[in-house]
Formats: sequence, C-alpha cells, structure tokens
Amino acid sequence: MPNNPVDEGTIVAQPTTDAQQPKALKPALESMTLLVAAVIVHDKATDRVVLLQRSENAKFAQGMWDLPVGKSEPGEPVTETAVRELYEETGLTVKPESLRIAHIIHGAWGVEAPNGFLTVVFAAEEWTGEPANREPRKHAQVRWVEADSIPEEFVDTTASALRCYLTGGPQVSLDGWD
Repeated sequence: MPNNPVDEGTIVAQPTTDAQQPKALKPALESMTLLVAAVIVHDKATDRVVLLQRSENAKFAQGMWDLPVGKSEPGEPVTETAVRELYEETGLTVKPESLRIAHIIHGAWGVEAPNGFLTVVFAAEEWTGEPANREPRKHAQVRWVEADSIPEEFVDTTASALRCYLTGGPQVSLDGWD
C-alpha cells in the first residue's frame, strides 16, 4: 500500500477485520474514564461560534453556556459521538472526516464520571443547517455568538478549550489534577 502523507490533525480510520482484533480483556473498571466529544462550529468568515445555554433542568451547570458536547455510546468512535451529539443538540450536520482536533480536556472527576473524563474537542468549519435548540428540556437556547463576545457564565473546562482554540493556546488542559 502506498504511503500517502496526511495533513496534521486529519483523522484516518483504518478498516479492521475480526481476525485482526485482539481478544477483549475484562474491563479495567478501576481506571475507566468517560469518553466525551465536543464540537466548536466556527464560522471563520464572520468569526462566530455555535454555543448553547444549559437550561434549569440540565444535569449540571444549569444556566451556563457550553459547547455542543456529549458522552460516547459503548463501541462508538469519538468522531461519530461528535457528529451525533452536534446534530441531536443543534440540528447541524458535519461529516466525521471534516472534524479537526482542537483540544483535549482530561478531567480528574465529573458529575457522571467519578473516575474522570476525557473530552476530545473538535473544530468544524464546514457544516450544513442552521443552529436550533433540538433539546429544549436540556438547553435554554442555541445560537451563534461572536468569538470576541463569549459569555462569562461558561462551563470552565469547555470555556478553556474554546479560548485555547481561538487564541492558538495549548491543545491539552487538565482539570482537577493536583
């Protein structure tokens, strides 16, 4: 097979067969980390990003602003999680191959993750659709926000990831690791 160079940040999935898969081992439950995906939809032409505001019914961070974000389902690739969660929350559609890794958050603890969480924050500059609040029980609103007017009442971890993405800062952040 020819060796094709790949742009940095490009996600390439390699097909595997059952014969190539190693036999599954018993899960190491003591060290299980929740896998999460978030998406920064960035309209570079207008320098706006899509944000959502959590409702008073949200599981955590009620009333706070956030990126479209959600947990991976068992056996789901993190790129598919990003595509699914973005669509479920905002109605926007992105192709997995158009996602670029923008930031990684490694949290020591989370509301639904007592053993920690790893959030892969993707950036998408190509999408179809217009943002809409598709989960009104979970979110008060979904809308475009100018990149230089990000609300202060923002979930700390994703706010940090968004700021790093917009300013070219570090690509990895740690939360709660002392």
